Amino acid sequence: MIKTFIQLELLKRLRSTSFARSLAIGIFLAFLGLLVLAYLLLMGLALNYLISEFFSPADNTVFLNSYLVFFFLFEIIYRYFIQQLPVFSLEHFLHLPVAKSGIIHYLLVSSFISPLTILPLLLFGPFAIMEIAEVYGSVSAGVWLGSVLLTSWTIHWVMLWFKQRFEDSFVVILVIFCLLLLGSGSTYLGWLDIGAFFEPIFTFALESAVPVVLLSMVMVLSYFLCFAFYRQNAYLEKLSEEDQFALNSTNFGILSKFGLAGEMASLEWKLILRHKKSRTYLTICLFFLLYGLIFYTNPMYQTVDGIANIYIFVGIFVTGIFILQYGQLFLSWNSSMFDFFIFQRKGLEALVKGKYLLFMGISLACFLLSLPYVFFGWEVLWVHLATFLFNLGITIHLVIYFALWKPKPMDLNKGAIFNYEGVGIAQFLMIIPILGIPYLIYLPISILVSDYAGLLALALLGLGGLIAFPKLSDISVKKVLRNRYEISSSFRQEL
Repeated sequence: MIKTFIQLELLKRLRSTSFARSLAIGIFLAFLGLLVLAYLLLMGLALNYLISEFFSPADNTVFLNSYLVFFFLFEIIYRYFIQQLPVFSLEHFLHLPVAKSGIIHYLLVSSFISPLTILPLLLFGPFAIMEIAEVYGSVSAGVWLGSVLLTSWTIHWVMLWFKQRFEDSFVVILVIFCLLLLGSGSTYLGWLDIGAFFEPIFTFALESAVPVVLLSMVMVLSYFLCFAFYRQNAYLEKLSEEDQFALNSTNFGILSKFGLAGEMASLEWKLILRHKKSRTYLTICLFFLLYGLIFYTNPMYQTVDGIANIYIFVGIFVTGIFILQYGQLFLSWNSSMFDFFIFQRKGLEALVKGKYLLFMGISLACFLLSLPYVFFGWEVLWVHLATFLFNLGITIHLVIYFALWKPKPMDLNKGAIFNYEGVGIAQFLMIIPILGIPYLIYLPISILVSDYAGLLALALLGLGGLIAFPKLSDISVKKVLRNRYEISSSFRQEL
């Protein structure tokens, strides 16, 4: 049966009309994946040296044990966004005389075959061989490494169950994020060291095999928890149900003042909340609002006088992340219903301007949420204000114009991570002018006059773009109208 499943999956991919493009993207991603894994292995080889060089603890192993919990907390986050279960193939087999349990086992095991599975082995395996085996012996090293791997694999099964159980609930995501943030923050501020709380578990693995036995039992239980849930919900009527999402309170009264474009913006917001891929993009945007903490807290990027040049990039990114992320697939979000807008009076014009309106509203929300960064200095506030205006006046038009170059169809119910449906060459190339143009304006004026004069130039150019918004947005509208039949034809292609 497993052989049959593998053959069917291969035939499905080989017969796809987009096989060549998928193969090229697959080769590219495989190369990037191998490169990332190679870097992780190098980091694992250097881990013992890095701990000794930067922290100089009495015992490197005990020190690492006290911080392992933070690796697993981070693993919860990246597994939530990256790991996927190929549940869409279930509906093709459930009506056949094939054991349902066999199908579920196949899907669960196939989800385990992933680079994420060997990530902790690459990162901590060299440390176990080079440090723990030398100090505590090879048996202790094997037991310790086994404990780390079993913990990671338990998280794999728990996250598969969790994602499906809570249906990517936006509220649940925020709760998890807040808990992780509070745990890390409490350790940093010295209120509660959660690393020291979990450290004895892995230190005990150096002396006894009991942790490996217990963690093996926990992993098996988590697997069967996941198996039981998927088996219980593996019915055609459940798989065919559309995602139900509470939309009663998602209408924005203020949007009604913008006419048909406002109604389209409201519908687009509902689309974002209703579908898995768009919700994931929105969640990623919220996480990237914390991007400034990487730079604003690092002394390397702080200057005694003036503004660090990297702050311009951070400001563009933080206040315009939704435009950059969601806007790059401008029309692909509506690929399944594009023909409907073609045959509506001023339908395409309202669709494009409604998206403009939504982008501007969410960018304003991102700017307001980034105001607490003023804690790191008033110059950060001025950077965010200038880049926010620049994003509204200039960046938004650049992103949309590039995104209208040969848009691709897309399935909204699939995940966003490592899913390149709707992505074309334009999405890879647009990042160059979008992040380069602000520096072409800011740097010359900053060098010749002052940093704040450069910020003023960005802000004034953004205000100019807002004043000329009707003319600039008409360029995108006319481009959509001119190429509407070509776009519609490309959207009808099989994914």
